[in-house]
Amino acid sequence: MKNIFIVLGIILGIAVFAAGSGLFKNSKSKELTTEKEKENQKIMDNKNVREIYFAGGCFWGTEHFFQQIRGVVGTEVGYANGNTQNPTYEEVVSHTTGFAETVKVKYDPEQVDLKLLIDLYFKTIDPTTLDKQGNDRGNQYRTGIYFSNKEDETVVKNEVSKLAKNYSQPVVVETVALKNFYKAEDYHQDYLDKNPGGYCHIEPGLFEMAKNANPLPKAKYQKQDKKALKEKLTAEQYNVTQENGTERPFQNEYWNETREGIYVDITTGEPLFISTDKFESGCGWPSFSKPITKKLIDEKMDKTAGMVRVEVRSKTGDAHLGHVFTDGPTDKGGLRYCINSASLKFIPKAEMEEKGYGDYLSLLDKK
Repeated sequence: MKNIFIVLGIILGIAVFAAGSGLFKNSKSKELTTEKEKENQKIMDNKNVREIYFAGGCFWGTEHFFQQIRGVVGTEVGYANGNTQNPTYEEVVSHTTGFAETVKVKYDPEQVDLKLLIDLYFKTIDPTTLDKQGNDRGNQYRTGIYFSNKEDETVVKNEVSKLAKNYSQPVVVETVALKNFYKAEDYHQDYLDKNPGGYCHIEPGLFEMAKNANPLPKAKYQKQDKKALKEKLTAEQYNVTQENGTERPFQNEYWNETREGIYVDITTGEPLFISTDKFESGCGWPSFSKPITKKLIDEKMDKTAGMVRVEVRSKTGDAHLGHVFTDGPTDKGGLRYCINSASLKFIPKAEMEEKGYGDYLSLLDKK
């Protein structure tokens, strides 16, 4: 069935090439880079991106399906696990090369789990049919999951074995190491993006399902509105965090707190400082050499009160915390985060696990 569309695809591919080459004026959509593409490129540049290969019948639809999933940062269609080199499409469909139409999937393991990708892949295929998916027939349309990383072998085989229990007939999805992979011709790449009405063996509704299959996790810590904070906080806590107030030195809750534990944002509960970074500065307010991570805070120039200082605010809660100075201990980095007790809540070490901060207990191990 797909072969009928190849000639049309070539013609359309030439048209797309012409448009991209400036032969047609209406090329604005080709010139614009989407925010998703920018973010995916950033992830591929900076993170430990993994690769897995899926053969699921016609690779046009399989590629388009995986492109919808959050955490998939790149795809490429090609021919995998055959017995020749650099095959052409015509050679592959001749059934003499042993290649399977396959999609290379690049994904960020911090955003999407391999098990989820396998589970979603199974929704696009009939895993009990050999060399057949949709209207397509031939060994190039066989199903398979090919791993290039030895660590993925156990995950792939275990997950397929688990999913196979849902079927009354034997599952014939190959789960073997990737032997080879050759990129397919350019007109096959992103085919359904270039040809929205093109042939696809996957039900259209599954593409929408894929978009929603891996939603962004709900933020654990969220900023609250001022009305809610006014009801929750004491007058001093509200004044400090929302009105940039300053409490009295030596007359606040944590300036001389020496117990082990974690200090969290009073407005959101988000961890900000750990007791191993706290030191006695003599200023009368809690002093820390650094936050747990700089990602948790914002530092802004403050020219109020006739001084030039650097204000420290919590990033999620946007609460005023205090200021940072350069007169801290040199052996701890030279900084002093001078923080109002009223902007913090202290969780002792003995209560951290119970109150949901167990992941931070390792930070208390003094080195």
